[in-house]
Amino acid sequence: VIGQHAKNKRPKEPGENKIKPVNKKAKPKTHRMKERESADSSLKAQSILTQVMDKGRFQKVAATLSLSAGESIELRCKGSNVTWNYPSYLDTFKDSRLSIKQLDRYSQLILTNSTAADTGEYSCWLQLCNGNKCRKDETRTGSTYIFFTDKEELFVPTPSYFEIVYLNPDRPAVIPCRVTTPSAKVTLHREFPAEEIETDGTDIIYDVKKGFVYQHPTSDHKGIVYCKAESQGAPQISIKYHLLYVEVPKGPPSATIEVSPDRAEVSDTVRVTCTVLGEPGVDVNFRWQYPGQESERPVIIQNFWRLINRGTGHTTRISKSVLLVEDFEARDAGNYLCVAQNLQGETTVATEVELN
Repeated sequence: VIGQHAKNKRPKEPGENKIKPVNKKAKPKTHRMKERESADSSLKAQSILTQVMDKGRFQKVAATLSLSAGESIELRCKGSNVTWNYPSYLDTFKDSRLSIKQLDRYSQLILTNSTAADTGEYSCWLQLCNGNKCRKDETRTGSTYIFFTDKEELFVPTPSYFEIVYLNPDRPAVIPCRVTTPSAKVTLHREFPAEEIETDGTDIIYDVKKGFVYQHPTSDHKGIVYCKAESQGAPQISIKYHLLYVEVPKGPPSATIEVSPDRAEVSDTVRVTCTVLGEPGVDVNFRWQYPGQESERPVIIQNFWRLINRGTGHTTRISKSVLLVEDFEARDAGNYLCVAQNLQGETTVATEVELN
């Protein structure tokens, strides 16, 4: 309409044509200044992630991408020392479809023959290193969440058919039924009694990148649930999730002790194991008291810990201390005490070894 209006005026008042371009030029100038200002402010956290398109074209990646399963994707991250993050199962199985190469000026991530299971977050950041110490450069990062859509697989596949989700009262719990198609309609259902669980957007929300999130888990939420998704076809059902309510007490370690054998012959090797199950971030220290300690009886003590994934959303830390007595003697018979300590306090457990 504006163009037609200008054409009508052109033969009548040709002088206006000289004025209008001036006005048009004036507007872009102010607009460019605004762009410069916003560009300056965005320098504090600039994205270094681009997607390689057909014919060698590049484009900055959006916050989310949707590709069809089977397609390949190439991402590049600017920098000479880049770290990547991507769906963890690609690491677990050392998937040959994924390749990462660090070149002089950028790092390249290529994923070929994509599947619905590859759906997830792909991110990169620049590492700043001083000697052997490196840290993440928060101002130079890039991230995108990629949906690899598959009509046959509306839910992102998982390695198991049944998962345990632990409900802790002090943090949100996630039922991780993520979809491969962002437009799919997803609902949450209880198995018994059979009913749809209302998602109110406050206490229970659906996040397309995570699944259903219980913001404030309670014991009322426990039970077996599943998700249902619909998108241009028959609805699909997710795997089942067993929600267990576990209130983890904040306190001294919960320790157990085992010995093998508990009746030992002379010259036997005796193994005493002290075990603590606890939260992933809580360190445990061990101390021992044993019969030959005062006479400086040589023993071997080994401490170690590892994380056990007990269903998505809950990880347990197993801390162990093993005391080995080689060439058992009469003076080694008696009580073995293990003292397990964390910031909340300490717990002592004991066992006895007898001479056979």
